[in-house]
Amino acid sequence: MIWYYIDETVTDGERRKGPFNIDEIRDFVKDGVIKDETLVWHSGMEAWVAWKDTEESKEVPLSEEEQIKAALEAIIAEHNKGKHYAGFFVRAIAYFIDNVILSATGVLILMIMSAVQAIDLNVLGDAMNAYISDPTSEEALNNVIDVPGTHLFLIIWGIVQAIYFIAFTAIKSATPGKMLVKIHVEVAHGEPMSWVSAALRFIASLITQCTLMFYGLGYLIVFIDPKRRALHDHIARTRVVHDMIRRETKEKE
Repeated sequence: MIWYYIDETVTDGERRKGPFNIDEIRDFVKDGVIKDETLVWHSGMEAWVAWKDTEESKEVPLSEEEQIKAALEAIIAEHNKGKHYAGFFVRAIAYFIDNVILSATGVLILMIMSAVQAIDLNVLGDAMNAYISDPTSEEALNNVIDVPGTHLFLIIWGIVQAIYFIAFTAIKSATPGKMLVKIHVEVAHGEPMSWVSAALRFIASLITQCTLMFYGLGYLIVFIDPKRRALHDHIARTRVVHDMIRRETKEKE
């Protein structure tokens, strides 16, 4: 938009000054060259008006710091339009961390059960050693499962795992493992996870685990999917993305 103003100090000759852009006009106002009563005009206006009567005069110009902040916010908003999906390996690391935490929890549960004599750790240990020495033996596996208290332990541990994955995903959109590697889960359109979507994703993950007997195809499709989704992500309509500047924008809201 091209601006002009009338220079009242000129008594002989052309009093109209311009063309200028709005930033230059604001500089003239700041320097006192253009005053409230100075006549100004820009393309599209029907007649000359006093500067104080223009819409632009009522706008408070941003300070340099505010301009930088506005520019950064624009960059952040533009950056957030593109999603950076978490690949197979970073998700595998997060899953490993979660399983370390859950394994430690499982050991604690076993110790408590042993303390209340709900399971005999010596008998369980012997059965486990026999299974480890021959992991293909169906009898060795059955002996582990048949140890008194094992069924109760598996039920308790299964419930703990469900609570762990569902609660953290629903509340934080990420398990501790995912938080450590700075990734999180969100639904297909970018909204945060709800309790229903978190529960659905956990149930779907059990289906993905079943594909381990088929070379883990439910997990391996992450390599070829454009949005790096595993089977359970497709079922639950979720995706795993890098945190990046998501949490900064959330704090500003």
